[in-house]
Amino acid sequence: MTGITRRQSVLAGAAALAIPTASAAAARPNIIFILADDMGVADASCYGAPQIRTPAIDRIADQGARFTQAYANSAVCTASRVAIITGRYQYRLPIGLEEPLGPNRAGLPSGLPTLPAQLKRAGYVTTLLGKWHLGDPPDYGPDKSGYDHFWGFRGGALDYFSHAMRGEPDLWDGPMRVDEHGYLTEMIGRRAVDIVRAHKPGQAPFFVSVHFNAPHWPWEGPGDEAESVRIGPNTTDLDGGDLATYKKMVEAMDRQIGLILKALDETGQARDTIVIFTSDNGGERFSTTWPFTGRKTELLEGGLRIPSVVRWPARIRRGQTCTQMAMHMDWTPTLLGAAGVTMDPSAPSDGIDLMPVLAGEAAPRDRQLFWRYKANNQRAVRQGDYKALKIGDNSYLFDVVADPMERANLKDRHPDIFKKLTQDWDAWNKMMLPETRASFTYNNSGPQWADHMANPDVDRSAIDDGGPWPNRPVNGPPPPPARK
Repeated sequence: MTGITRRQSVLAGAAALAIPTASAAAARPNIIFILADDMGVADASCYGAPQIRTPAIDRIADQGARFTQAYANSAVCTASRVAIITGRYQYRLPIGLEEPLGPNRAGLPSGLPTLPAQLKRAGYVTTLLGKWHLGDPPDYGPDKSGYDHFWGFRGGALDYFSHAMRGEPDLWDGPMRVDEHGYLTEMIGRRAVDIVRAHKPGQAPFFVSVHFNAPHWPWEGPGDEAESVRIGPNTTDLDGGDLATYKKMVEAMDRQIGLILKALDETGQARDTIVIFTSDNGGERFSTTWPFTGRKTELLEGGLRIPSVVRWPARIRRGQTCTQMAMHMDWTPTLLGAAGVTMDPSAPSDGIDLMPVLAGEAAPRDRQLFWRYKANNQRAVRQGDYKALKIGDNSYLFDVVADPMERANLKDRHPDIFKKLTQDWDAWNKMMLPETRASFTYNNSGPQWADHMANPDVDRSAIDDGGPWPNRPVNGPPPPPARK
């Protein structure tokens, strides 16, 4: 069966689930949650990208709000996606310990009160287009976590033309494998447009997760099918890519976002549809993260800061610059609240409802945000302007507002602040699942990246056994026992 035929059946199924009364549907907004993969905080022109042009992302910001302090829950994809779909710190679930999901057989347990599951129970038609990466069937999958429909790929990345990962085809329409020619970014966007245009007044509101592969490797823009042939099954493409290709990949994604916005305008649904655009973690090889340092897999600001814009003309005042510290897990309580859905009390969110700030009903609030990342024994906590950070044997205190590049270590100047933040991290960490030797963690090492020359390519499964903020790095073997 081709993807087009299956898509027609998906749209028909969505219509069959429609709520008969237009008044009930009108009271709840449609929701489109657009997620880029590995896009740096400054890769959109509204965030200062020097060469990339993103008029569609900019339009969402212009007609709504642009966050200046938005964070990923993790510096890598699977862990962040656990937080997005559950509204909780990912470390509460075994799947959230995978950085990212790799060789281990793990996944998001079925039956959890996820964001799509709770919206589905409230009458929404829920669809995931694009990347899943939270576990494979038969035990796991989008259909077991609240999505009515799924078109996309199950793993962590996909070649944009062959639609394979390391030589294995991985493009699916529900349970059926798809064999369809095309550039993946455009294929995902086209299906999102179809859903918008198929929606009729009086039908159930829709929740569509549009999880692009872009601009994740392999580095292939539209028209780069020859590069797909060159790398073959070597999807990680360590010797490929350049800034021009990266620009094409981001701008191709932006064009698809523009078509989604156009479909909302032409069908009269723009006012009552929430549109969010963000990234799953900080940027990777060709990303712009200025003025921050660090990349994906690192708890430096560049590995955690993400572009994040939202539009809802019915409620969010346009043209805002929102200074509220926000995190992936905030979108679950925010969107459920906007839909009038009470969160399942069995899994309360660790996030906050951002809508009062976005609607001008409340001022930004102070809060603490916590992270850990197993590779290099990284720990971080932020409150106010200060961030305590640990990487390997080294610990720091930064004022990330005055010093966004994290260069001036204030640990000795402000020992009381450093002590409080690290103690708060220890208390928070006791509430999370402990790190395990079995979980996978990815690390960009010296042999791969020249600016990581002091970061050896070592055992990524090792963990530290010396306490929450220990003095020994996670990577590498434990020290020999002390002589008696």
